[in-house]
Amino acid sequence: MNVQGYQKMTLLDFPGRVACTVFTGGCNLRCPFCHNADLVRHPLKGASMETEVLEYLAKRRGLIDGVCVTGGEPLLQPDLVAFLQKLKDMGYLVKLDTNGMLPQRLSEVLRSGLLDYVAMDVKSSPDGYAKAVGCDVDVAVFEKSIRLIQESGIAHEFRTTAVKGIHTVDDFSAIGRWLGRDELYFIQGFQDSGNLLASGCQAFSHAETEEILAAAKQYLPRAAVRGSD
Repeated sequence: MNVQGYQKMTLLDFPGRVACTVFTGGCNLRCPFCHNADLVRHPLKGASMETEVLEYLAKRRGLIDGVCVTGGEPLLQPDLVAFLQKLKDMGYLVKLDTNGMLPQRLSEVLRSGLLDYVAMDVKSSPDGYAKAVGCDVDVAVFEKSIRLIQESGIAHEFRTTAVKGIHTVDDFSAIGRWLGRDELYFIQGFQDSGNLLASGCQAFSHAETEEILAAAKQYLPRAAVRGSD
């Protein structure tokens, strides 16, 4: 699998777990605020680190609970299921991060029985999606992924990185209506990593973020703010 990097240990990426985060190369979106721009621009910038990651994880059994597979977009990897199976065979819990653009692939992985947690980035409201992802898209594709996750029976969350210049308060009301039930939903603060796909992105102020949260909470009572992306 095209593994382009990994974070050896994190307490943030897999809720309630001590985890290792694995970064896959390549993405099918071009979100201007993406903080992993190199994984989008140069998905094959080096040899895959899959063997190194698996060797590291083999030595950390009992010290690390789970593995978060993120990107880029992991569902672009044709051998993703085989990689997840290797993680499960070592006794790890597995979390998948996805942008939801590949519902058919998502359905296959959800049905594999290999996932313990799923996080989907809901980039914006239906009307704001194209601006947020940097390309023309069929919003129905993302809605299908949302419903697949909701109906999977797998623990999950939805999340949106709030970016001034990309989003408005009304977008978050619309996202709440779109998700359509009491979902676990996080508003993530934007932080400029210095390696973005585009310029002009800014963070909302604390007061603005509270207004955004209030808009989401009209429909999603468990909505919360989560640090910076």
